[in-house]
Amino acid sequence: MRWHAPADLEEALLLREVHGDEITVHAGGTFLGILMNQGLIAPPALLSLGRVAELRGVTIVDGWLRLGAMVTHLEIERHPRIRSGWPMLARAFSVVASRRVRAVATVGGVLADADYASDPPAAMSALGAQAVLRGPRGDRSVSMEQLILGYYTTCIEPDELLVEVRVPPAPARAVYRKFLSRSSEDRPCVTVAAVHGDGGLGVVVGAVAERPQRFDDLCRLDADALGDARQRRELAEAYAARLEPISDVRGSAAYRRRICAVEVRRALEALAA
Repeated sequence: MRWHAPADLEEALLLREVHGDEITVHAGGTFLGILMNQGLIAPPALLSLGRVAELRGVTIVDGWLRLGAMVTHLEIERHPRIRSGWPMLARAFSVVASRRVRAVATVGGVLADADYASDPPAAMSALGAQAVLRGPRGDRSVSMEQLILGYYTTCIEPDELLVEVRVPPAPARAVYRKFLSRSSEDRPCVTVAAVHGDGGLGVVVGAVAERPQRFDDLCRLDADALGDARQRRELAEAYAARLEPISDVRGSAAYRRRICAVEVRRALEALAA
C-alpha cells in the first residue's frame, strides 16, 4: 500500500486529481480503519490529509460557521463559539462514540463516509449545512441531501476533496436526540434533529435508512402548532408512517418506527418548551 502525505492542500488536490479512484482519502481514519481491519476494503493507496493545515480552521464569516474538513469532533464539541452559537451541533458531535474516537474523527470524514449509523449528518441536514467540494473545475457547494446519495455513497467526484462545511446562522430553537438500543458508546438506533426559527420547522430523522430522512411537507404547521400536544403527536406519527426504515443489529424496521414516533414527539416538545 502506498502512503501519500501532502504538506498542503494544493498538493493534496493534485494527488487526488492524478490518482482518482485509485487513492482513498484518509482523514481521521476511525471508520476507514475498521473497514480495512475487517478486510472489507484494501485500497492500493491512501491520501492522508493529516498535514494539511488549511483544512483545520474554525471561523465565522457573515454569521456562517465554517469548519475545515479536518476539524475533529472533539474540537466542535468543545469550541466556545460553537457551543454558544450552534449548541445543537456541539451536542450532536459530543455523543459520537467515545472521547478517543472524537479526538481523531473529523467532520469531513464523517460526511464523506456517508455512514447511515452516525450522528452528525442528521444534525447538519436540519441546520441547512453545506459541504464545499473542490477539484480541478473549482469549488461547488452541496447540501447534505445532495451530498449523501445512499449507503456509503456521496456525490464527491473521484478528483474532488471535501474541504469545508458551512453552517448558516443557527435557528432560534434546535434540539438533537439520540436513541441507543445497546450501550452508551454504541451507534444510534434512531436520531432526531429538529429546528424551529424564521425558516419554520424542520425535522430530520437519522440512522434509520440509507440517508437522513426529512419530510418538509409534513412540517408546514401554523405558528402555534408546536404548543399543541395533539398536533405534535400527529406530526410525530406521520413521520413514523412515512419512514422506510431498515432492520439491523440495533433494531427492526417496526421497532424503529415506534421509536421514531416517540423521539420526534419528544424533540417537538423540547422545541415548544
